[in-house]
Amino acid sequence: MKVLLHPTYFPSIATFAAIVQNEVVWEVHDNFQKQTYRNRCYISTDKGKHMLNIPIKHVGGKEGRQKYVDVSMENGYNWKKEHWRTLETAYRTSPFFEFYEDELRPLYEGSDHNLLDFNLKTMKTIADCMGIQIPTEQTNRYEVAPDSLLDARFLVNAKKEKNWKMNSYPQVFEERHGFITNLSVLDLLFNEGTNALTYLKSLSLDLKHA
Repeated sequence: MKVLLHPTYFPSIATFAAIVQNEVVWEVHDNFQKQTYRNRCYISTDKGKHMLNIPIKHVGGKEGRQKYVDVSMENGYNWKKEHWRTLETAYRTSPFFEFYEDELRPLYEGSDHNLLDFNLKTMKTIADCMGIQIPTEQTNRYEVAPDSLLDARFLVNAKKEKNWKMNSYPQVFEERHGFITNLSVLDLLFNEGTNALTYLKSLSLDLKHA
């Protein structure tokens, strides 16, 4: 059975493991919700777990709701420059940052506007770094309880994190903060490099009963 997922900003390790291990269909007809991985990811810095948040343009009106596919990023200030500088500071000393930075830096130099498209681009870039293909199939309508797909859209909820059992791997600031689990897949890539894909494939995910 194919798995239904939300496209997110440099997905968490659990989400990217789900992508690697399954046939995926992207949910593109939902409403945008705050405090989710749609516009944030978490990395490890010298101060511990750190959030990179993409600012979005808020719509007017009483409801203030908008479709995820219609959400635009707020480029009034250079958040891309800030995010890239933070990544450089956090991971410059990691084993594989320099190996992948030429593939990743262009994401922070372009003039992107649509959040969903940008998130798909970040995931394709990570997949390219790992030498795999990213899924392209998308939903054509929103379903509350899809019958033909395994619904793993809960993975988008940053505030309702599942207690995934993940083996530790060396992290840059592990001696200071201990191992921090389920960060952005960027953390895994910068620290494990070519071993990242093997790690993702071996991760035990019981999405059906999570």
